[in-house]
Amino acid sequence: MNRIDRYTSWLFWGYFIGGLLVFLTLFTAVDAMSTLASYKAVTPETLFNYYIYSFPEIIQKLLPVACLMGTILTLTNLNKANELVALFASGMSLLRISTPILAWVILLSGLGYMAGDRIVPTAIKQKNYIFYYDIKKEPHRFSTVKTNKIWYRTKDAIFNIKTLSAKGDKAQGLTMYFFNDNWDLVQMMTAHDVEIKGSQWLLQNGTVTVFSKDSSFPLTSQFKNKSIVMAEDSKDLQSAGQTANMMTQKELEHFINKNKDAGLDTVAYEVDYHSKISFAFAGLVMCLLGIPFSVGRARSGGTMLNVGICLGLVFAYYVLYSSGITLGQHGTLPPLVAAWAPNLLMGLLALVLLKRLKR
Repeated sequence: MNRIDRYTSWLFWGYFIGGLLVFLTLFTAVDAMSTLASYKAVTPETLFNYYIYSFPEIIQKLLPVACLMGTILTLTNLNKANELVALFASGMSLLRISTPILAWVILLSGLGYMAGDRIVPTAIKQKNYIFYYDIKKEPHRFSTVKTNKIWYRTKDAIFNIKTLSAKGDKAQGLTMYFFNDNWDLVQMMTAHDVEIKGSQWLLQNGTVTVFSKDSSFPLTSQFKNKSIVMAEDSKDLQSAGQTANMMTQKELEHFINKNKDAGLDTVAYEVDYHSKISFAFAGLVMCLLGIPFSVGRARSGGTMLNVGICLGLVFAYYVLYSSGITLGQHGTLPPLVAAWAPNLLMGLLALVLLKRLKR
């Protein structure tokens, strides 16, 4: 890295960190005032802990915006000081001048993806715990899954769970179907409450219904407590108590495969799976799109105009991104296309604008 690259890098990092802090402060201040207005009994300590665990997710979402801000303001500053003209005169192309910026953006994108996969899910779980236990004062909602489509299949049984705790150790509304080798239904078991201890499941307040070829009617008996041993380890259920943003890439993939095996629709989760990767490249795409708007004729007030352009590009990208995700989750677009189409479209637009500059 030569002196010019170091100079450009220092400018980029200064604007990047400044932009990230500004957006983070604005977002936190507005959200904190809304929280305090809605929940007046929140203590300062609780609010502080809540936002400490909120920051990883917020920063991950703001990384593309901060990268774009750093890129546009760096090139704008070089342009207004006529340093770009000198660099062009020395034989450097716009791409060569922007290379250190793009390199840093790629590095930040990779770090953002790793943080989103390793740190953010854990932070979201803890943030939700604080919200439901200490702010909203509704701890039962933290341990409840808002879906009745948790299905699993073992070698000879299929079972459905209506609600599952976030830790995957307690469940409600269990229905199990047992089959013989010919996949004829031989037994059905229900339980109102279930305590999961590894492969040992403790059932409470349920029924056992036996279907026999020797009887015209199924035989049903009730029980208060019953213990069964499951071949399915409880670790496979832990992901089911979480939304996609609370799972790592590997956990989400495992969750999708298990639900597919049970014959369930996993399109929405597949879109989330691909979008975790595609969103990591949002910063690079937006930076490529912002470069052409940063090297026009230097003018009075150009910095503020470029900041406005930056915000406009962010808005356009997020509208396109949200539209793609929505279309994918409703099955209009394939999951892979829905997640990557915004990046491809905006990336192609950036390449067209860069080519027209001829610099």
